[in-house]
Order: sequence, then structure tokens, then C-alpha cells
Amino acid sequence: MADIQEELESAGAVRALKDLTAGAAGGIAQVLLGQPFDIVKVRLQTTARYSNALDCAAKIFKDEGPLAFYKGTLTPLVGIGACVSVQFGAFHYARRWFEGANIEKSPLNPGLSYSQYFAAGAFAGITNSVLSGPIEHVRIRLQTQPHGAQRLYRGPVDCVRKLSSHEGVLKGLFRGEVVTILREAQAYGFWFLTFEYLMNADARRNKVDRKDISTTKVGFYGGLAGEALWLASYPFDVTKSKMQSDGFGNDMKFKSMTDCVRQTYTKEGWRGFWKGIGPTLLRAMPVSAGTFAVAELTLRAIG
Repeated sequence: MADIQEELESAGAVRALKDLTAGAAGGIAQVLLGQPFDIVKVRLQTTARYSNALDCAAKIFKDEGPLAFYKGTLTPLVGIGACVSVQFGAFHYARRWFEGANIEKSPLNPGLSYSQYFAAGAFAGITNSVLSGPIEHVRIRLQTQPHGAQRLYRGPVDCVRKLSSHEGVLKGLFRGEVVTILREAQAYGFWFLTFEYLMNADARRNKVDRKDISTTKVGFYGGLAGEALWLASYPFDVTKSKMQSDGFGNDMKFKSMTDCVRQTYTKEGWRGFWKGIGPTLLRAMPVSAGTFAVAELTLRAIG
């Protein structure tokens, strides 16, 4: 009996490692595909210098050069790889937990309900927020700092050090963590729910196993999941970006998340919470498609 238990625990550890590996591969694809779109999104969210996404992209290219679209890439390349790894690992952990609970109630029907898929995705998002909050804060600071001699940070490590020096790590580096948690739960609940719904519907409709669904379809369904993620969570993201690009001390404009929401609505109305949604949705399709396609193919390759 002890040998069987050890075997089950070992299998679970191997499965978790495979989930983490697949997520990391998907995360690297996500950063490489999405970084140029992301810097345009952040600039539109945090400054009024640009009239639209094309104007923003053109001015970045003209004033800062083509490499500016990959400003701050090192942080997300390492960090987002870790984040997506955690997302997939946490999602599949929660999925297996729900399957085990469902088996106890109905041995012949262990499959998850769609509310359970959402809950598993939200759990993945909340777990991930511990990493994504500070990682995205550093990325936003690097993306929005002045160009050239006026720049504030020499790189990611210098940025972490300086942010942490402002009222400590929690109020400095982890600024905006509450709204990050809210965004991640909402976003990844809908992300995984949408993808799993589309994959399951395709498998039922065509009477095939999940592993037999083509890579093209996996990518397409992943892309649609990306659109759902941002449509469900974008106002949280705008609030987070404003807080994480805000000044410190006397230069601070927003005292809290609720104060940021109130000021944004007062000055810009509801449209203020959707600034930059165009390039974000444009980015979401290829980035999310690449993430799911790479993660799914990696899982299939490593068994």
C-alpha cells in the first residue's frame, strides 16, 4: 500500500513538472510575440501624449528607435515565463483537485463544470499575482521612463532596488497588488474557461480526443480566449497601470485603488477605463494563440 502511495505521489510530481514546463514554453512565446504591442498599450494607458495606437507606435519608432519596442524585455522574458508556468501549473493542480472531488460524488462523471473551470483559472491567476504584480510593475516603470540621459533606472535590478526604497517592498515594489489580484482572478478565470469550453466543444462535435485537435484550431481557440481575457479584465488593468506608473511622495496622484478609479472616472468617464483596448485586443489574438499552441504542443510532446 505504501509503495502504491509513493507511486501516486511520484506521478503527481512528474505531472506537475510537465505542466510547469509547458507553461514556461508558452510564456516565452507570449513575451516574444507580445512585447511590442504591450509597450504601446502601457504608453496609451499612462500618458496623453499620443492620439492613438498608430501615433504612439510611430513616435516610439521615430524618437527612440526600433529596439524601444523591446524595452524592459529581460524582466518579462524571465518573469512572464515563470508566471505562465505558474498559471498552467496552478490551473492543472486545481483541475485535478476538482476532478477528484467530482469522482467522489459521481464516479462516472469526473469532468469539470464550467464554473469549476472558471474557479480553477481564478485560482491560477491569484497564485500568479504574487509574481506578476512586481514583475509588471518593473516592466511598466522601464517602459514609461524618460528616454536617454533623463532615464530613471539603469535596468531591472536598479529599478527593483529603487522601487523597494520607497516606503519598503510592500508599498514600493508591490504597489497595486490588490488590483493585480482582482485582475488576475477575473482574467485567468475567463481565459482558461473560454479555452477549455472551445476545446471540449470541438472534441464533442467532431467526436475526437483532445490530443487529436489540430494545432491550428488550438491556436485559434487560444486566441479567442485571449480576447475574452482582456474584455473581462481591462478596467482593472488600466487602474493597475496608472497606479504602477504613479509618482512617490509629493508626486503621488492616487492614494489607493478606489481613489484611482474615482479620479479616472471623474476626469475621463467610462472611456478612461478602456484606453488602449484596440492594440491590446490586436495583441491578444496572436499572443494568446501562441501561448496555448506552444503549451499544448509541449504537453503532447513530453506526454
